[in-house]
Amino acid sequence: MSTNRSFQAMLNQYLPLDLLKQEFIKRDYLMQKVDHIESWKGGELIIPFTGQIATSIEFGQLAAQSDISQHKYVRGSISVQPETWSSLSFAHRDLMEHDGRIPESTFLKILPDQIESMMMYYKMVVSTHLLGGPHFDRAVGNGTVGGVLPVARIDRYNKDQKIVLQDNDTAAATYYVIDVSVYDESITVSATRGGGAADISAYSLAAATKVYHPGALTGAMTSLPSQMLSLANGGTANLFGQAKTDHQFLQCPNLDGSTISASNILEKIFDGYVQRMKLAKGGKAPEVLMSFKHFGSCLKLLESQKGPFNVVPNSRKVGVYGWDTIEIGSVSGQTITLVGIQEADDSHILYLDWSSVKFYSNGLFKRRKAPDGKEYYEVRETTGYFYILDHCLYGDLVLTAPWKNAILTNIPNY
Repeated sequence: MSTNRSFQAMLNQYLPLDLLKQEFIKRDYLMQKVDHIESWKGGELIIPFTGQIATSIEFGQLAAQSDISQHKYVRGSISVQPETWSSLSFAHRDLMEHDGRIPESTFLKILPDQIESMMMYYKMVVSTHLLGGPHFDRAVGNGTVGGVLPVARIDRYNKDQKIVLQDNDTAAATYYVIDVSVYDESITVSATRGGGAADISAYSLAAATKVYHPGALTGAMTSLPSQMLSLANGGTANLFGQAKTDHQFLQCPNLDGSTISASNILEKIFDGYVQRMKLAKGGKAPEVLMSFKHFGSCLKLLESQKGPFNVVPNSRKVGVYGWDTIEIGSVSGQTITLVGIQEADDSHILYLDWSSVKFYSNGLFKRRKAPDGKEYYEVRETTGYFYILDHCLYGDLVLTAPWKNAILTNIPNY
């Protein structure tokens, strides 16, 4: 028999932060693989990188004391802890019984659906930013007077979603999605929530229109490509305060992917793998992360032709939360794991040594708590009362040894 309990009591029992953490990590391939360091309470985070290694080796004699090359570290740092907030709203009227109280039975009917959808979307947003960068999509056509914008990834939009548009010629502006057309792979936007279509003809394909989540232009977490790419290839000049060009161990091998096509992608991936092993001086074999588009091209090649590559028996694994993996061997005896990820960008393929990727956070998730101990905010509207829950992921991704990894970049839209 159902009992009537307070909203706070049911939150404590059925939505503890540990549950959110577990649900988030199990849905995100990257978060499952990285080393989590959850002791960053905010403020400046010091990140030591290897700057140079000891290289004093001489034949037939000892190195002079004053001539010994020493192992040196460089001091990197993150000055501000990125924050990614998610908000949920529960209508009191939807939860309460006829006596005005909240029974567990009603709460547990509504809670799982909202948590499931929120965590899947939260995971998609965070993973897209970490694997791609501040923008989560780009336009593939010009904006129109009627508010229509053709986009590359229609799967990343929902009706009523708040977005920011910016291109090389037009300042950033906030819009709301009022229509999502899967058929045309386009969205229609309004300048106000609940308003009519906005004129977005100023945003053009030629000016490289990009789409952002609110705040991502200035407050997004540090993506893997930005850390791996050189400045010339679209990355950052510095890695957490240190110039990449000053230290070879801060330089991730950038491999040219401009000649990749659907017919040669496997060959190019293995070529890149060999190059990475050479530049990284061997080390642990990396996993190769790519978009579903590239993963599908690899599968087609494996199915359609007898060649130098073969699937390792029983290695194909299909995840329920947006990733697939398969282990591929070659005639040379090399074996690599290909990982297709829903949120990965088509422009890059990443070779990752997971021992060099860490996520620093303050316990990963926190729920906003009021001074009186309540973990929700009650709002009174003319339509009724609402309980608002705010959760925050405090943290950032750090590539502690870029040289152990590699990135295939400048991949064309084949």
